[in-house]
Amino acid sequence: MQRLDQVPLLWHHESDFRVRLAGSTPAVFLDYDGTLTPIVEDYTKAILSDEMRQTIGALAQRYTVAIVSGRDVATMRTLVRLDNLFYAGSHGFEIGGPDAWHETLEQGAEALPALDRAEAELRAELGEVPGHSVERKHFSIAVHYRRAAAADVERIEQVVDRVASRHAELRKGRGKKVFRLQPDIEWDKGHAVLWLIKRLDLDRSDVLPIYIGDDLTDEDALAALRERGVGIVVRGEDDTRQTAAQYALADCDDVRRFLEMLITLQTGHSS
Repeated sequence: MQRLDQVPLLWHHESDFRVRLAGSTPAVFLDYDGTLTPIVEDYTKAILSDEMRQTIGALAQRYTVAIVSGRDVATMRTLVRLDNLFYAGSHGFEIGGPDAWHETLEQGAEALPALDRAEAELRAELGEVPGHSVERKHFSIAVHYRRAAAADVERIEQVVDRVASRHAELRKGRGKKVFRLQPDIEWDKGHAVLWLIKRLDLDRSDVLPIYIGDDLTDEDALAALRERGVGIVVRGEDDTRQTAAQYALADCDDVRRFLEMLITLQTGHSS
Protein backbone atom coordinates (compact mmCIF):
# COMPACT_ATOMS: atom_id res chain seq x y z
CA MET A 1 0.00 0.00 0.00
CA GLN A 2 1.18 3.52 -0.75
CA ARG A 3 -0.23 7.01 -1.08
CA LEU A 4 -2.10 7.47 -4.32
CA ASP A 5 -0.05 10.50 -5.32
CA GLN A 6 3.09 8.39 -5.03
CA VAL A 7 1.89 5.65 -7.38
CA PRO A 8 3.84 5.99 -10.64
CA LEU A 9 2.01 6.81 -13.84
CA LEU A 10 1.84 3.71 -16.00
CA TRP A 11 3.35 5.57 -18.96
CA HIS A 12 6.56 6.07 -16.98
CA HIS A 13 6.85 2.27 -16.69
CA GLU A 14 5.22 1.25 -19.95
CA SER A 15 8.12 -1.00 -20.97
CA ASP A 16 7.87 -2.91 -17.66
CA PHE A 17 4.14 -3.34 -18.16
CA ARG A 18 4.61 -4.62 -21.70
CA VAL A 19 7.17 -7.15 -20.46
CA ARG A 20 4.73 -8.41 -17.85
CA LEU A 21 1.97 -8.68 -20.44
CA ALA A 22 4.15 -10.50 -22.97
CA GLY A 23 2.85 -14.00 -23.61
CA SER A 24 -0.38 -13.36 -21.70
CA THR A 25 -3.91 -12.41 -22.64
CA PRO A 26 -5.36 -9.55 -20.59
CA ALA A 27 -8.73 -9.81 -18.87
CA VAL A 28 -9.87 -6.26 -18.19
CA PHE A 29 -12.07 -5.20 -15.26
CA LEU A 30 -13.26 -1.58 -15.22
CA ASP A 31 -15.01 0.66 -12.72
CA TYR A 32 -17.54 3.07 -14.27
CA ASP A 33 -17.92 6.40 -12.41
CA GLY A 34 -14.61 8.24 -12.25
CA THR A 35 -12.93 5.69 -14.50
CA LEU A 36 -14.89 5.48 -17.74
CA THR A 37 -16.78 8.73 -17.11
CA PRO A 38 -15.68 11.79 -15.13
CA ILE A 39 -17.15 12.34 -11.66
CA VAL A 40 -20.06 14.79 -11.96
CA GLU A 41 -22.17 16.58 -9.36
CA ASP A 42 -25.35 14.81 -10.50
CA TYR A 43 -24.63 11.07 -10.76
CA THR A 44 -27.50 10.67 -13.27
CA LYS A 45 -25.48 12.74 -15.75
CA ALA A 46 -22.44 10.42 -15.79
CA ILE A 47 -22.89 9.52 -19.46
CA LEU A 48 -20.43 7.34 -21.35
CA SER A 49 -18.94 9.11 -24.36
CA ASP A 50 -19.29 7.61 -27.81
CA GLU A 51 -15.51 7.44 -28.07
CA MET A 52 -15.18 5.47 -24.84
CA ARG A 53 -18.03 3.17 -25.83
CA GLN A 54 -16.34 2.46 -29.17
CA THR A 55 -13.06 1.70 -27.41
CA ILE A 56 -14.63 -0.63 -24.83
CA GLY A 57 -16.60 -2.43 -27.55
CA ALA A 58 -13.48 -2.96 -29.62
CA LEU A 59 -11.57 -4.18 -26.58
CA ALA A 60 -14.34 -6.67 -25.74
CA GLN A 61 -14.09 -8.14 -29.24
CA ARG A 62 -10.53 -9.20 -28.39
CA TYR A 63 -10.48 -9.88 -24.65
CA THR A 64 -12.78 -10.60 -21.72
CA VAL A 65 -14.01 -7.24 -20.40
CA ALA A 66 -16.17 -6.63 -17.34
CA ILE A 67 -17.49 -3.42 -15.82
CA VAL A 68 -17.58 -3.61 -12.02
CA SER A 69 -19.78 -0.91 -10.52
CA GLY A 70 -21.88 0.10 -7.55
CA ARG A 71 -24.71 0.69 -10.00
CA ASP A 72 -26.99 -2.25 -10.70
CA VAL A 73 -26.71 -4.39 -13.81
CA ALA A 74 -29.84 -3.06 -15.49
CA THR A 75 -28.61 0.52 -15.13
CA MET A 76 -25.16 -0.40 -16.43
CA ARG A 77 -26.60 -2.10 -19.51
CA THR A 78 -28.63 1.03 -20.24
CA LEU A 79 -25.66 3.36 -19.78
CA VAL A 80 -23.03 1.32 -21.61
CA ARG A 81 -25.19 -0.21 -24.35
CA LEU A 82 -22.75 -3.00 -25.19
CA ASP A 83 -23.74 -6.66 -25.23
CA ASN A 84 -20.31 -8.27 -25.68
CA LEU A 85 -19.03 -7.75 -22.13
CA PHE A 86 -19.85 -8.65 -18.53
CA TYR A 87 -21.36 -6.46 -15.81
CA ALA A 88 -20.82 -6.89 -12.08
CA GLY A 89 -23.40 -4.57 -10.52
CA SER A 90 -24.25 -3.50 -6.98
CA HIS A 91 -20.60 -4.01 -5.98
CA GLY A 92 -20.76 -7.55 -7.33
CA PHE A 93 -24.02 -8.77 -5.76
CA GLU A 94 -25.45 -9.35 -9.25
CA ILE A 95 -23.58 -10.25 -12.41
CA GLY A 96 -24.74 -10.19 -16.01
CA GLY A 97 -23.19 -10.98 -19.35
CA PRO A 98 -23.78 -11.67 -23.03
CA ASP A 99 -26.93 -13.46 -24.19
CA ALA A 100 -28.92 -12.16 -21.19
CA TRP A 101 -26.82 -14.21 -18.76
CA HIS A 102 -27.57 -13.11 -15.18
CA GLU A 103 -26.63 -14.43 -11.73
CA THR A 104 -27.58 -13.10 -8.29
CA LEU A 105 -26.05 -13.90 -4.92
CA GLU A 106 -28.60 -15.59 -2.68
CA GLN A 107 -27.09 -13.91 0.37
CA GLY A 108 -27.72 -10.49 -1.13
CA ALA A 109 -31.31 -11.38 -1.96
CA GLU A 110 -31.99 -12.18 1.71
CA ALA A 111 -31.20 -8.55 2.62
CA LEU A 112 -33.67 -7.01 0.16
CA PRO A 113 -36.49 -6.47 2.73
CA ALA A 114 -34.05 -4.65 5.04
CA LEU A 115 -32.89 -2.49 2.13
CA ASP A 116 -36.50 -1.62 1.31
CA ARG A 117 -37.14 -0.50 4.91
CA ALA A 118 -33.86 1.40 5.14
CA GLU A 119 -34.58 3.24 1.90
CA ALA A 120 -37.94 4.45 3.21
CA GLU A 121 -36.37 5.57 6.49
CA LEU A 122 -33.54 7.44 4.76
CA ARG A 123 -35.93 9.27 2.47
CA ALA A 124 -38.14 10.26 5.41
CA GLU A 125 -35.34 11.36 7.74
CA LEU A 126 -33.29 13.19 5.11
CA GLY A 127 -36.23 14.83 3.38
CA GLU A 128 -35.48 18.31 4.73
CA VAL A 129 -31.73 18.22 4.09
CA PRO A 130 -30.99 20.12 0.86
CA GLY A 131 -28.49 18.87 -1.71
CA HIS A 132 -28.53 15.17 -0.82
CA SER A 133 -29.81 12.35 -3.02
CA VAL A 134 -30.90 8.83 -2.07
CA GLU A 135 -30.19 6.43 -4.92
CA ARG A 136 -31.73 2.97 -4.56
CA LYS A 137 -29.93 0.23 -6.39
CA HIS A 138 -31.12 -3.35 -6.35
CA PHE A 139 -28.67 -4.52 -3.68
CA SER A 140 -27.57 -1.28 -2.07
CA ILE A 141 -28.54 2.29 -1.24
CA ALA A 142 -26.29 5.25 -2.01
CA VAL A 143 -26.72 8.54 -0.17
CA HIS A 144 -24.97 11.18 -2.26
CA TYR A 145 -23.91 14.44 -0.63
CA ARG A 146 -21.73 16.04 -3.31
CA ARG A 147 -24.24 18.88 -3.73
CA ALA A 148 -24.99 19.26 -0.02
CA ALA A 149 -23.53 22.05 2.12
CA ALA A 150 -20.41 21.06 4.04
CA ALA A 151 -22.21 21.92 7.28
CA ASP A 152 -24.88 19.27 6.51
CA VAL A 153 -22.55 16.33 5.79
CA GLU A 154 -22.26 15.33 9.45
CA ARG A 155 -26.04 15.44 9.82
CA ILE A 156 -26.45 13.24 6.73
CA GLU A 157 -23.94 10.72 8.06
CA GLN A 158 -25.66 10.64 11.45
CA VAL A 159 -28.92 9.70 9.75
CA VAL A 160 -27.20 6.99 7.72
CA ASP A 161 -25.58 5.63 10.89
CA ARG A 162 -28.89 5.69 12.75
CA VAL A 163 -30.70 3.83 9.98
CA ALA A 164 -27.87 1.30 9.66
CA SER A 165 -28.03 0.60 13.40
CA ARG A 166 -31.64 -0.53 13.03
CA HIS A 167 -30.85 -3.17 10.43
CA ALA A 168 -28.35 -5.83 11.43
CA GLU A 169 -28.49 -7.25 7.90
CA LEU A 170 -26.85 -4.12 6.48
CA ARG A 171 -23.51 -2.38 6.79
CA LYS A 172 -22.33 1.11 5.97
CA GLY A 173 -19.66 1.89 3.40
CA ARG A 174 -18.13 4.97 1.86
CA GLY A 175 -17.23 6.26 -1.56
CA LYS A 176 -16.49 9.61 -3.16
CA LYS A 177 -19.01 12.00 -1.57
CA VAL A 178 -21.36 9.11 -0.86
CA PHE A 179 -22.39 6.88 2.01
CA ARG A 180 -23.90 3.52 1.18
CA LEU A 181 -25.78 0.68 2.84
CA GLN A 182 -25.44 -2.85 1.51
CA PRO A 183 -25.86 -6.43 2.75
CA ASP A 184 -23.53 -7.19 5.63
CA ILE A 185 -21.82 -10.20 4.11
CA GLU A 186 -18.27 -10.80 3.01
CA TRP A 187 -18.64 -9.64 -0.57
CA ASP A 188 -17.24 -6.67 -2.47
CA LYS A 189 -15.73 -5.76 -5.83
CA GLY A 190 -12.67 -7.86 -5.06
CA HIS A 191 -14.74 -10.97 -4.39
CA ALA A 192 -16.76 -10.28 -7.54
CA VAL A 193 -13.64 -10.03 -9.70
CA LEU A 194 -12.19 -13.25 -8.28
CA TRP A 195 -15.57 -14.97 -8.79
CA LEU A 196 -15.65 -13.86 -12.43
CA ILE A 197 -12.08 -15.04 -12.99
CA LYS A 198 -13.04 -18.55 -11.84
CA ARG A 199 -16.50 -18.56 -13.47
CA LEU A 200 -15.12 -17.49 -16.86
CA ASP A 201 -12.14 -19.88 -16.75
CA LEU A 202 -9.62 -17.03 -16.54
CA ASP A 203 -7.69 -18.50 -13.61
CA ARG A 204 -4.84 -19.58 -15.87
CA SER A 205 -1.16 -18.69 -16.13
CA ASP A 206 -1.64 -17.27 -19.62
CA VAL A 207 -4.25 -14.70 -18.46
CA LEU A 208 -3.26 -11.39 -16.85
CA PRO A 209 -6.17 -9.77 -14.97
CA ILE A 210 -6.12 -5.96 -15.03
CA TYR A 211 -8.33 -3.81 -12.81
CA ILE A 212 -8.81 -0.05 -13.25
CA GLY A 213 -10.72 2.05 -10.71
CA ASP A 214 -10.66 5.34 -8.86
CA ASP A 215 -12.71 4.99 -5.67
CA LEU A 216 -12.37 3.51 -2.19
CA THR A 217 -14.73 0.72 -3.25
CA ASP A 218 -12.22 -0.27 -5.94
CA GLU A 219 -9.50 -0.93 -3.38
CA ASP A 220 -10.93 -4.37 -2.61
CA ALA A 221 -10.43 -5.37 -6.25
CA LEU A 222 -7.01 -3.72 -6.49
CA ALA A 223 -5.90 -5.62 -3.40
CA ALA A 224 -7.39 -8.91 -4.63
CA LEU A 225 -5.33 -8.75 -7.82
CA ARG A 226 -2.12 -7.41 -6.31
CA GLU A 227 -0.33 -10.78 -6.35
CA ARG A 228 -1.90 -12.18 -9.52
CA GLY A 229 -2.60 -9.25 -11.83
CA VAL A 230 -2.18 -5.53 -12.40
CA GLY A 231 -4.01 -2.86 -10.42
CA ILE A 232 -4.32 0.64 -11.88
CA VAL A 233 -5.79 3.61 -10.01
CA VAL A 234 -7.22 6.71 -11.67
CA ARG A 235 -6.11 9.87 -9.94
CA GLY A 236 -8.86 12.15 -8.70
CA GLU A 237 -10.08 14.19 -5.76
CA ASP A 238 -8.16 12.52 -2.93
CA ASP A 239 -4.60 11.78 -3.98
CA THR A 240 -3.42 11.29 -0.39
CA ARG A 241 -5.34 8.12 0.48
CA GLN A 242 -3.68 4.72 0.54
CA THR A 243 -4.05 2.42 -2.46
CA ALA A 244 -3.06 -1.10 -3.44
CA ALA A 245 -2.57 -0.10 -7.09
CA GLN A 246 0.76 -0.62 -8.82
CA TYR A 247 0.27 2.03 -11.49
CA ALA A 248 -1.78 5.20 -11.99
CA LEU A 249 -3.55 6.91 -14.87
CA ALA A 250 -4.30 10.62 -14.87
CA ASP A 251 -8.00 10.70 -15.80
CA CYS A 252 -10.70 9.10 -17.95
CA ASP A 253 -9.01 10.21 -21.17
CA ASP A 254 -5.86 8.49 -19.97
CA VAL A 255 -7.90 5.34 -19.29
CA ARG A 256 -9.13 5.37 -22.87
CA ARG A 257 -5.56 5.85 -24.10
CA PHE A 258 -4.51 2.79 -22.09
CA LEU A 259 -7.37 0.67 -23.43
CA GLU A 260 -6.45 1.74 -26.95
CA MET A 261 -2.91 0.59 -26.24
CA LEU A 262 -4.20 -2.86 -25.28
CA ILE A 263 -6.12 -3.03 -28.56
CA THR A 264 -2.99 -1.99 -30.42
CA LEU A 265 -0.95 -4.74 -28.77
CA GLN A 266 -3.43 -7.29 -30.09
CA THR A 267 -4.23 -5.94 -33.55
CA GLY A 268 -1.31 -3.78 -34.54
CA HIS A 269 -3.53 -0.71 -34.91
CA SER A 270 -5.88 1.36 -32.78
CA SER A 271 -9.63 1.19 -33.21
